[in-house]
Amino acid sequence: MTPELIGFLGYAADAVAMAVLALLLVTSWRGRLQGGLLLLAVLASVVWAVLLALQAQWQVVPVQATWAAEAARMVAWCLFLLRVLSQLREGLAERLRLFRWAMLVGGGLLLLPFEDLLPGAGGWLANVRLIGQLLLTVGGLFLVEQLYRNTPWQHRWGIKFLCFGLGAVFVYDFYFFADALLFGRLDRGVWLARGGVNAVIMPLLAVSVARNPQWSFDLAVSRSVVIHSTTLMAAGIYLLFMALAGYYIRAYGGEWSLVFQPLFFFGAALLLLVLLFSGQLRSRLKLFVSRHFYSYRYDYREEWLRLIRVLSGKVLQATLPERIIFALAELVDSPGGAIWVRDADGNCAFRRCWNLPPSELDTRWQPTRLCAALEPGGPVVDLAGPAVGVEVAAALPTWLRANERLWLLVPLMHETNVLGFVLLARPRAPQELGWENVQLLQTAARQAASYLALEEAAAALAEAQQFEGFNRLSAFVVHDLKNLVAQLSLVSRNAERYRDKPEFVDDALQTVSDSVERMNRLLLQLRTAVPTGAQQHVALRPLLERAVKARAVQAPAPQLRVADAAAPEVCADAERLEAVLRNVMQNAQDATDKHGQVQVTLRMADGMAVVDIEDDGCGMDEEFIRERLFRPFDSTKGLAGMGIGAYECKALVALAGGRVDVDSEPGRGTCFSIRLPLAGAAQAQTPVVAVV
Repeated sequence: MTPELIGFLGYAADAVAMAVLALLLVTSWRGRLQGGLLLLAVLASVVWAVLLALQAQWQVVPVQATWAAEAARMVAWCLFLLRVLSQLREGLAERLRLFRWAMLVGGGLLLLPFEDLLPGAGGWLANVRLIGQLLLTVGGLFLVEQLYRNTPWQHRWGIKFLCFGLGAVFVYDFYFFADALLFGRLDRGVWLARGGVNAVIMPLLAVSVARNPQWSFDLAVSRSVVIHSTTLMAAGIYLLFMALAGYYIRAYGGEWSLVFQPLFFFGAALLLLVLLFSGQLRSRLKLFVSRHFYSYRYDYREEWLRLIRVLSGKVLQATLPERIIFALAELVDSPGGAIWVRDADGNCAFRRCWNLPPSELDTRWQPTRLCAALEPGGPVVDLAGPAVGVEVAAALPTWLRANERLWLLVPLMHETNVLGFVLLARPRAPQELGWENVQLLQTAARQAASYLALEEAAAALAEAQQFEGFNRLSAFVVHDLKNLVAQLSLVSRNAERYRDKPEFVDDALQTVSDSVERMNRLLLQLRTAVPTGAQQHVALRPLLERAVKARAVQAPAPQLRVADAAAPEVCADAERLEAVLRNVMQNAQDATDKHGQVQVTLRMADGMAVVDIEDDGCGMDEEFIRERLFRPFDSTKGLAGMGIGAYECKALVALAGGRVDVDSEPGRGTCFSIRLPLAGAAQAQTPVVAVV
């Protein structure tokens, strides 16, 4: 690679870097003068770098253009520095007014094409240009020194990288032009290296712009970009030195160089990979960048987004306690940790480890006393530092303080309660526990505690729903048992009077047999906690006939009317549907005088099978139907009822895809219309006939 090509690449890199910075400035400029002057200086640097890149490789740029670009670039940077200085202290701008005019006049003269205007004055004219450039660089150095000296010490972090970068460039240019004036020629090596020197200062300028929003730029340099750029630059420098060492081995190693050079390159590449993937080196680099390039240690927006991604399971596929450990550990570059969580009874116990062997911990430790001591404020405890409060110090066990691998104890505060805490291992790179670490850890721990509380609440809700389902099933079973007991009680009461009649004995035996079978099914439901009946095609007419016959033992006996020659079929649990219909009929009988009427009608309407159970009893008002009728465990029968019948009827019909309509008025009676979808094709309606 020739020196000219190296020079071209350096100037081209500077042009690209400054063009990127100019693009960022254009998109974020808000119109203030100092921002415009900075943008002008960066654009002048882009033009200067492009012209000198072309000149280094192809020598096609006129001499007048290169000298004009040199002067324009230097004047633009000096104007920007003058504007920044004038904003620092009142009266400083007045004292620098003469300097500003001298620089503008001198720089304007250097822009003129003297080579064309004075063709015979080559030697002394070149010296004049060199002297003019030297004066501009001296003026730039003076402005940099004034800017740094007049900036209050507590604000110098905002301009120090600007001063370092521009000061270094001005010093380099001063050496270049002074050497040329002294020896009467331009040092080609120094000239070719100027592009690379100027390209290096672009990140420093970007950091300074990001630190000074008063320049009207909303520019932010991401920490990850700075870290990655620094890593790539360090890797490039490392590879350059390794290449030089390999060349030295090849040139001076003699006959052993053929073996040593491949071994050296392999070892160097392996060492680079180890360094690039070193967690300790990455932690030290992050700490260095945060301390020396940024006013705050953390990019809080990025940290918060990363915390939410980790806790929600998008980064680490693990249990929530493990994700909490990982999220808090990443904030302080801790390699691992462990978590203790409180249960519903208030007992705190070990839950999980992440990247920390359980042998380092006493997993049987019950830190209930420590959780109580942490509750007033939830402080982050440095296990190797001074104790936070007497109660906290007394609650820390000896094994925890003696373990040199453990570092921090972070409480998980939810509202005013401690849901647990996280123990974090010592970080890869030694670091101080400052206020930023503590506040970020406390805030992140509160967010993690809210996730933990939400998970505990979801688990408790799922358990409550299981109990609720079992209780609901138990209520249905108890309701059916009540009906069975009523049937058996009726048989028992009539036994004294009709036990000598064979018909009664046969009917009683059939009732007892049916009751035993139904009770066995109910017991099976209780054992399995699920209904035992299966959905099947059910013919409604014979089912209603059985239900009406079963309820004929109580006055007034229900009467059945069927509107179809062949009864429609529906898809439902036959036994439960029959029990529901019997219960609705019983409710109608209970609400009706013995001399009243209970009419059961089977008909078709809108492609559905409809069972109307109508009585002329006391009836119900609209508010009772809306507020209480279908509410479970709400009964108007006192201790004789459970308030589950109407609720079960509605639930079963809804499960079959139907609905229950109620039409009732006080003193007029009630009509329950149970609508069920057909299992087969709808049948044509026929005139209503009575069934005796």
